[in-house]
Amino acid sequence: MPRGDKSSYTDKQKRQAEHIEDGYEKKGIPKDEAERRAWATENKVSGGGKKSGAGRTTETKR
Repeated sequence: MPRGDKSSYTDKQKRQAEHIEDGYEKKGIPKDEAERRAWATENKVSGGGKKSGAGRTTETKR
């Protein structure tokens, strides 16, 4: 997957990034920079990409 490909994100993550981007644009930040910051913020909040679903654990089973 090339850098910048947003196909691995859920619809909810895409919507949240769009709302974050709108907020940055309202503060006067240029569109390109606002988009970059919005995705960086979304990645920080959600961990990036699709993360939900069964079978995801944080512990290792022994």
